[in-house]
Amino acid sequence: MLCESGSRFPHRGAPCGFGTGACSLNVRRETVATHTKPRTTGTTDDLLLRVTAPRVPRDLYARPRLLSSAEPFRDRPVVLIQAPGGFGKTSLLAQWRREHLAHGTVVAWFSAQPFDEPQRLVHALVLAFRTGSGRPTFGHTLLDASAPGGLEAITIWLAEVAQSALSTVLIIDEADRLPEASRELLAYLLRNLPPNLRLVIAARADCSFGVDDLIHYGLCVTVGAPMLRFQVDETLQLVRNRFGKRVSDAAAVQLHEFTEGWPLGLQLALSIIAAGQEPAATISSISAHAGEPGDRFVPVMLANLPAADVEFLTGIAILDPLHPELCRAVTEDAAAAERLGRLSRETPIFVAAEYGDWMRMHTLARKALRRRFDALPAERRSLLHTRAADWLDAHGLVEAAAGHALSAGQRDKAYDLAERSLYEAFSRGRQAAVLEWWARLPDEELERRPRLLLTAAWSLALSERHSKAGGLVSRLLAHPGADDALRCECAMISSGAAMFADEPDRFAELHDPWSQNPPLSDPLLLHVHANRSALRALLDGEPGLARLRVQEAPRGDIDGALSHIRRWSEFFVGLSYLWEGQVRLAEELMQPTLAAVEADLGRRSPFTCMLASLLASALLERDRLGDAASALANRLDVLEHVGLPETLLLGFRTLARIALAEGAESRATELLVEMHSVGLSRGMPRLCIASLVDQIRMHARSFRSETCRDLRQRLDEAMAADSVRNRGPLWHRSVDVLVELGRGYAAIADQDWKGALQALELAQALSRRMKLGRLTIELMGLRALALDRRGEQSHPLILEAASLADSSGLVRVFQDAHPALADLVRDVRHRAGGRLATGAGPLAVPTGTKPEPSAPATPPSLALTPKEREVLALLARNLTNKEIGLALQTGDQTIKWHVKNLMAKLDTGSRKQVVQRARILGLLEAAA
Repeated sequence: MLCESGSRFPHRGAPCGFGTGACSLNVRRETVATHTKPRTTGTTDDLLLRVTAPRVPRDLYARPRLLSSAEPFRDRPVVLIQAPGGFGKTSLLAQWRREHLAHGTVVAWFSAQPFDEPQRLVHALVLAFRTGSGRPTFGHTLLDASAPGGLEAITIWLAEVAQSALSTVLIIDEADRLPEASRELLAYLLRNLPPNLRLVIAARADCSFGVDDLIHYGLCVTVGAPMLRFQVDETLQLVRNRFGKRVSDAAAVQLHEFTEGWPLGLQLALSIIAAGQEPAATISSISAHAGEPGDRFVPVMLANLPAADVEFLTGIAILDPLHPELCRAVTEDAAAAERLGRLSRETPIFVAAEYGDWMRMHTLARKALRRRFDALPAERRSLLHTRAADWLDAHGLVEAAAGHALSAGQRDKAYDLAERSLYEAFSRGRQAAVLEWWARLPDEELERRPRLLLTAAWSLALSERHSKAGGLVSRLLAHPGADDALRCECAMISSGAAMFADEPDRFAELHDPWSQNPPLSDPLLLHVHANRSALRALLDGEPGLARLRVQEAPRGDIDGALSHIRRWSEFFVGLSYLWEGQVRLAEELMQPTLAAVEADLGRRSPFTCMLASLLASALLERDRLGDAASALANRLDVLEHVGLPETLLLGFRTLARIALAEGAESRATELLVEMHSVGLSRGMPRLCIASLVDQIRMHARSFRSETCRDLRQRLDEAMAADSVRNRGPLWHRSVDVLVELGRGYAAIADQDWKGALQALELAQALSRRMKLGRLTIELMGLRALALDRRGEQSHPLILEAASLADSSGLVRVFQDAHPALADLVRDVRHRAGGRLATGAGPLAVPTGTKPEPSAPATPPSLALTPKEREVLALLARNLTNKEIGLALQTGDQTIKWHVKNLMAKLDTGSRKQVVQRARILGLLEAAA
């Protein structure tokens, strides 16, 4: 391993801080001394090295939730960090040390080794406190040859720390390497801490300190591997800090999903990306092949494992997830459970699941081990797959058993298992698994298995291959036993295909005959029917009725399948809120729903991506651009293939508006052109029209009249095409309002305010009829702008629009519409004297405009240098020069020089007078 390694890894304890240097070069200094056992008495050079903390990289990313001041760790006497190697334990300790020093706390650091017997441990703690506090005489009696040992020595050390009256944090790294006697001493220490001492311990996961009772009493908090893993937003920030805009958010999320947030995996991948020419291409290559990062550490890890462990890992590499009993059945190893537990503690390649004894193998390791598995003889591979299929089938995991049976060459058994499991898998949202099986199944097998045929029809209908669902539905209806229930279900399949094809009139035609009293008894299908009725109400422009239709679904116990369908109900409720412009309500509903679905189905499942599109749209309107971009990162390509047209439109529009808000107009144009191309490829002219309208909107913001005229001509030509004119009234109702909006923006670009008013009034009438709340407010604002430019009364209209926007949570509606409209809003706000401008509404100061701070009594840039201001702030906290030097990582002589300069500038003769005079002059507030 490159970052942390114990007996099985070459260089343990190197900070995995994501600095500029390669992690493999950050070898801890104490490893030099581990080849020979040092003397057991005296202040050896070895101990002096190991009470010196490692250097923290300048560009270390301090994750907010893992700050020492974060709520879980604040005021806790003991913090225990336990995780396998490669999780950045040492980096976190070094980060916390720097944070505590910045607050004037004394920090004593010690890195443990296997030969640190109790006497050497006490000596190390004495030296650690001396180094951290700058008190060279601390604990001198404990270093004498005749000093007591064991518990008496550690008691004396604790008493001296208490007598020092210094707020102190003791950090012990690699505590699992201590011998048993020293661990017992450490256990005594952590149970007898004086009030001015806190203890932070880092160790491997297989080391027990017996602190369960302290945890129950709230005196100790533990940090495990799940907490140390990077979350998506943290990976995004890490990549932004390292590469800036050279790497897109989508590529960064792709990297996160590949490494699963494992710190060492991220470090390895980032080092590869930094060495490459094109970061995005390098990330795609890494994610596709999983070769280079895995090849860097897996061979090192396997080389240090016994041959039996390597054989065991190779055999279970086909299992995902895996269970101790499953591993025992596949490998026929009676000690499989014990071996798996030991490997999960000693190596970083396993990820514990959230339920029971199940766990997963890390993607990096599993793919590398799968290559070893593929090199096994065919008979051996088939045997292992057969054992896995038998165990999984016997324990009710039929879908996974089917895959192993197919890999073992048992096709008939695999098809039987697939028929038993795939309908339930689809009802739980695992659509991709069904489509994968559909691609594998011969046509004759589908014909022999009607249930598989029905499942395949459902899955195809809700994807970009919806046109293929019609053929399967016809084959289902041709069966002699087809009854009304099957015909109703087939109608729902076909209407789903129409929904994904953006054919609302076809959807209504298929749904309406079964809208009342459907001949269905399955609660699952009744829920689906209720959701379809909600969509039908939305198409009629009745979002409130849509929510009522969702509530008509049958109530009862919620199992896995019904839980997924009810998430779809929440999707349609959220869509109805967005339809009305109630983005605050949409955000409150979508945030927990997305989190739950993502936990169940994964980040890139089709349904997860559609939920993310709704949430991102709401977050954009709430002026949370970064959160909106993160929600859609690495998901747009999924929406292009399997997303509902409305979610696809919202996804492209949201990302384009984010790019425009960030000043990247070329990126916004690229996204809108791509939306037009997707509309052409999927046969969805509404996407093409929406793309043209948003392009007109974008250019109208800069009054580019010629460009807008060209785009309007393309818009008129698109509306005149036969494929558009032959569409039904529901489709035209959703498009006509966009067309009139585009014409209004084109007139604004031409500064034809009379023509703009006519188009905008027509668009607003259509918008009100459909109850499109956000668009109605935008049109009210644009009409007010046109009236204002014509010299007519506009303030009442803009005040009403702003009030409506504020009540709905629409923060960016005017800003995204037109800069001139945003200026008008600011002017109205000023004239209204703040009336209706409370909170973060559209009349508040727009994003990017910060209130001017009040000027300090004396300008800091003229009074003190930045370093002098830092020193002054720490002087005000009564820190010594030594403590200030530790906090600022600067030498004592430099601090003395800064203090001397402060005395000269402020004409004082003591440190106390410096602080008092700085407060009088207002300099201390500026420094703080």
